[in-house]
Amino acid sequence: MRPPLRAVATLAMAAALVTGCSSGDDWSRPHPKPTAIGTLGPGFIDRSSPPAPEATATPRPGSWTGVHPPKDYRVLLLTAGDDAPTKALVAAVQSWAAEEHVDLRTVVADNPSDPLPDITRALNMSPDLIVSAGNDLIDPLAVVTANHLSQQFLVVGAELAEPTHNVTAVDWSGASFRGEGLGMSSTYDPHSFTPARCDAAIRAGTAAVLNGLTGIVLWLDHL
Repeated sequence: MRPPLRAVATLAMAAALVTGCSSGDDWSRPHPKPTAIGTLGPGFIDRSSPPAPEATATPRPGSWTGVHPPKDYRVLLLTAGDDAPTKALVAAVQSWAAEEHVDLRTVVADNPSDPLPDITRALNMSPDLIVSAGNDLIDPLAVVTANHLSQQFLVVGAELAEPTHNVTAVDWSGASFRGEGLGMSSTYDPHSFTPARCDAAIRAGTAAVLNGLTGIVLWLDHL
């Protein structure tokens, strides 16, 4: 017996919610390499002396606002933890994705003792960019990212101690977690994860990645 039309519609809606896909693209098909729309403003970096790998750059506030991702930019938000800073970062990424028409999907690493299966699931989806939010992900990402150099990563609100060229981070004095081996920074302040700073983190970070400025740390103290 064929299911009622209402049941079919309900199932279809549920499937759409599970995928979290904004465009109907199942990500299995190749698409053009994403390029930035717009240009970086003065002061994002010193163009006469671009930052070296693993260097820290302090972009001028607002110098990234002229850069936007292409429509249906495939972004995977990888998150762990339910603390207030992580929630603030997640909310900022979701808001940015909706405003910029980014095709955003989310993987929650909900097993803090072993997040690797969820990280692997995120990698297998082959997004244009994996955005990491949550300090619990820093140590496992330090291992994983070096073995997947073709995948771009953006860490917001923290950084890897020794990032490879495919890992970009956005950090500030009140964040700056670099892994359990180095401990929490003495300047750590959960109240520094304001909506404005978290919004700037995702926007400045993706602007850097889309312009090929990867493997560096962007420092956002002056906000």
